[in-house]
Amino acid sequence: MEKIDETDRRILDAIQRDAGLSQRGIAEKVGLSQNALWRRLKRLEEAGFMQGERMRLDATRLGLDLTVFVMIRTRNHSVDWAEKFRAHVARIPEVAEMHRIGGDWDYMLKVVTRGMAGYDRAYRRITTGFELDTVTGLFSMETMLEDRPLSLHG
Repeated sequence: MEKIDETDRRILDAIQRDAGLSQRGIAEKVGLSQNALWRRLKRLEEAGFMQGERMRLDATRLGLDLTVFVMIRTRNHSVDWAEKFRAHVARIPEVAEMHRIGGDWDYMLKVVTRGMAGYDRAYRRITTGFELDTVTGLFSMETMLEDRPLSLHG
């Protein structure tokens, strides 16, 4: 893995906090010329430290008022089964995140949808065609911290 220095960390930190910053704005924040910044950005992007640019949307204002963390336990732990299940879940637009986890559960999905009827449709799609041992939903009542920048300094 390619090493990054403190200047790279400051660049990445500035970008993850505001992806709309111009190169000039980033260069000023981190104390580099625009040319030096451009070279570092190109290297960081080619090395895979940055992955695309996205705008964060307000789910509640868009009517997506229900977030459910779906916990799944399965008896099948083969790599082939896991990849088929991942591909299946990736086709369900309400699933915002999918994690393979350790502990009492095997997978955790974050489902963001319109109300209970939307969750029920997503639940049926998640569970169709796969033998899952246990599936339970944990309903979020309030988002207290979300989408925080990664800690790059220490």
